[in-house]
Amino acid sequence: MYLIKGVTYVKITNITNPTRFFEVIKDCKGSVELVTKDGDRLNLKSTLCQYIELTQMFKDARISDVELVVSEPEDFTKLLDFLVRG
Repeated sequence: MYLIKGVTYVKITNITNPTRFFEVIKDCKGSVELVTKDGDRLNLKSTLCQYIELTQMFKDARISDVELVVSEPEDFTKLLDFLVRG
């Protein structure tokens, strides 16, 4: 995790409950973006972008690792709670 100009960048590995993960994302107040391997950013609050990521997850049977850009500190706390408690 690192912070640049008030934006949190975090790498998350082994998301085994993507349904709950996307529920947490939906509950976030600010933007939460996934950074692709090509450097593109996908807004995970968008249903279309969630579909794209879920398609990849079903191909691999899990979300192995993602890099997220989180605009609000309270949203990072929600994501951290998800990672710790599930």
